[in-house]
Amino acid sequence: MARKIKRKARITKGERLLYVVIIFAAVFSLGIKTFCGAMVSELKMSIEEVKYKIDTQEKKNESLTMKVNELTSFENVKGVVKEMGLAYNNDNIIVVNE
Repeated sequence: MARKIKRKARITKGERLLYVVIIFAAVFSLGIKTFCGAMVSELKMSIEEVKYKIDTQEKKNESLTMKVNELTSFENVKGVVKEMGLAYNNDNIIVVNE
């Protein structure tokens, strides 16, 4: 009868080191992916906030432009001239185009 020799599967130091490095790399890559994802989300939120501010400012600018056009209309100017007791003289009007 031949004796069966039982061999234990031993992990060498090199294999152990390799496994540790692989596990460390996997955990590190997951951490980096999470961190980068959070940074991208934060940037997207700040971009949306800036877009909202731009839209709000554009609406204000449009409103102010409408007010300027209303105040510089011919009818309004004619009314202000009459209130101040001035005479309307068409020869003194100079039209400036932009």
